Amino acid sequence: MSVLQPSIFFILAVITLAIAEYVWRLRSGRGYDLAALSGTVGTWVGQALMRGLTAGAIGTVMLFAFSVAPVQWPVADWRVWLIGFFLVEFVYYWQHRFSHTIRWFWASHAVHHSPNEFTLPAAIRLSWTGGLTGNWLIYVPLVLIGFHPLVVFTLLATNLQYQYFIHTEAVRQLGPLEWVLNTPSHHRVHHGSNPDYLDKNFGGVLIVFDRLFGTFAPERADEPVVYGLTAPLSSNNPFVIAFHEWGNLLRDLRSSRSLRSALVALFGRPGAGAPTRQTFDRPPSPLLSVETQGSGQVPPTSTGA
Repeated sequence: MSVLQPSIFFILAVITLAIAEYVWRLRSGRGYDLAALSGTVGTWVGQALMRGLTAGAIGTVMLFAFSVAPVQWPVADWRVWLIGFFLVEFVYYWQHRFSHTIRWFWASHAVHHSPNEFTLPAAIRLSWTGGLTGNWLIYVPLVLIGFHPLVVFTLLATNLQYQYFIHTEAVRQLGPLEWVLNTPSHHRVHHGSNPDYLDKNFGGVLIVFDRLFGTFAPERADEPVVYGLTAPLSSNNPFVIAFHEWGNLLRDLRSSRSLRSALVALFGRPGAGAPTRQTFDRPPSPLLSVETQGSGQVPPTSTGA
């Protein structure tokens, strides 16, 4: 959603670590799904194009909101950035949580949870329609209370760039940092389709709001993570990846027989009132020891990670 361009240093870090992870996964016997990677890259290209088309409209709304804000906090004040960091983290937590619990937003966000393998490039498998759903409107109140859009978008961009580095199985636990930061271990849980891991760990840089609001779950040795959607997506076609959940939503909307069921199909929790999904049984992540691995069977009523 950010209108800011990543720095060359960030891009070099992304490429270097992705190559290092690829080598590590092959040497450790985890394998690497290059076909899925191609689907991810194709999805990222489409997302970048759509972001370019919607950034102007989003920026215009944000600048207008700032122009009518009763107070405008100075961009040059470090205290504005510090307070803004925590407020952006707080708002991001709720935006992310709503993206899992409101079907209209989940139809876009499901794209990010569709990889069946957890690797660094999975971080850039993002929706083409996020800007069109209006999920960014949740940041408008921050601008209305005086934070310049540049502050909000810069902090949000930093939040999202940080999250690139936690999409990996190569890093296990980070000791005391696990209490405060969103770490690879916490984010593996977030991408799990296991029943105990669904709708957990929504934080961006921090994990504190999950702990405060009861959505935190630790990664457990007795529950290896099964990645992907509860109804796994096997296609690597970027258009299928981008629109498969919108197709499910439209199908459920067409089958609605009342205004209430139509509203549930649009804005209810993912899976509420939807046709039964098939269960699946896939091997879990090899991150944990072979002795702790088991099947990842998930009830058919769950639809999101």
